Amino acid sequence: MAAYGAMAVATVLAFLYIRSLGSGLSAPPPGGPTFGSSAGSGKVEALPHVLLALLVILIAARLVGAVFRWLGQPPVVGEVLAGILLGPSLLGRISPAALAFLVPPAVAPYLSMLAQVGVILFMFLVGLELDPAAMRSRTRAMLATSQAGILAPFLLGSLAALWLYPRFSSSDVPFTAFALFLGVSMSITAFPVLARILTDRGISATPLGTLALTSAAVGDVTAWCLLAFVVSVVNAHAGPAIVTTLLTAIYIGAIFALRPLVARWVRGHDERGLTQGVMAVSFALLLLSALATEAIGIHAIFGSFLIGAVVPPDSRLAREMRERLEGVVVVLLLPTFFAFTGLRTQVGLLSGWDSWLTCGAIILIASAGKFGGVALAARATGLRWRDAASLGILMNTRGLVELIVLNIGLDLRVLSPTLFVMMVIMALVTTMATTPILQLLRPDGLTRPAGLVGGAGSTTESPVSAEDAEPA
Repeated sequence: MAAYGAMAVATVLAFLYIRSLGSGLSAPPPGGPTFGSSAGSGKVEALPHVLLALLVILIAARLVGAVFRWLGQPPVVGEVLAGILLGPSLLGRISPAALAFLVPPAVAPYLSMLAQVGVILFMFLVGLELDPAAMRSRTRAMLATSQAGILAPFLLGSLAALWLYPRFSSSDVPFTAFALFLGVSMSITAFPVLARILTDRGISATPLGTLALTSAAVGDVTAWCLLAFVVSVVNAHAGPAIVTTLLTAIYIGAIFALRPLVARWVRGHDERGLTQGVMAVSFALLLLSALATEAIGIHAIFGSFLIGAVVPPDSRLAREMRERLEGVVVVLLLPTFFAFTGLRTQVGLLSGWDSWLTCGAIILIASAGKFGGVALAARATGLRWRDAASLGILMNTRGLVELIVLNIGLDLRVLSPTLFVMMVIMALVTTMATTPILQLLRPDGLTRPAGLVGGAGSTTESPVSAEDAEPA
């Protein structure tokens, strides 16, 4: 704990130094909506267009996702790519009229609302997956890797802001907000995508898989808290950032203080299962929590995530809630979010070698921070270099959660459209690189079928050797 505290203090001091360097930087004047604002849009009778768009999005997401699954990649990468292909990056270039008919400008707000509802429900499901009991195992290794995997990329991202701010920001965006957001966006690990990769590859129940999942879960909680702070800083024009941050901390503490009561209520309904009444109460709490965090000045997804996190993950209610919601959320609503992200991703903004080299540098910085921080911390806790490197590669997976963060940044005008495109590409590349690099590092651990893992009579061996295991 002392080492972690010293690391956190050093990171804060380093960021303050970076902030002092960046305070003298200037960015071009804004050319569109101002920092911290959202663009408005008109309303039309758009039901036929929305239904057609949902149909095309659903088919494209399933087809491209299936292709990526066949290639050995997580299907979610293909679904994200399908959303980008349906936007101005491909369909808009081939046939602008087809894109205008499929998603007229007036229809975009409706897709945006569906996408946001999907993300709110998805973050609730992510919260349901968190297992505090699992996080308490291998505490030393988990704490070191999860926090190093946040602090190192955060620091490198903040440092990169000194270079990127004058080139891709605008004068109405404070450097502090830009540097904070860039640091947080490089610190994300996509916990749900990582879980899917580990399950597909048959190593989710091994010590390495368990350590990766728990480290990613704890790291993501830290990252979401940091993001809540950043959003409060961005929205400081509506009230002092310190007040928003304080209210956020109080709300998080209050939610987790009620966890024993929620657990007792959930256990009391385990025999009857997920009735309509129980589901109604669950959704009411979810919506109230989302409204509360939105009213505080941070995003509604924080509220839905917190409500999911206080439900016992091994309860019948959590299991049945996941079974009933995952189909609609994952198959229909999340692809809508990907398509909406694709509409905002204009790869054509990256023109010339300079832009692509900058994009490549962002990928290297993000990967070096996440991989380097996690691998070095894991090695310091006693893991072999191959195991530490494997953990670093796994934690470098960003995927869907990164897209959620980036869309928040674009909505708040912290990220310019060009930098948004670069960060989206970074999220896709780091996610796609996970499986092939891990295959090279651990060919033995990736060839076992998933059915051999976790059940009685499992024959899967641990990828972490006994001598590397943390003492009890």
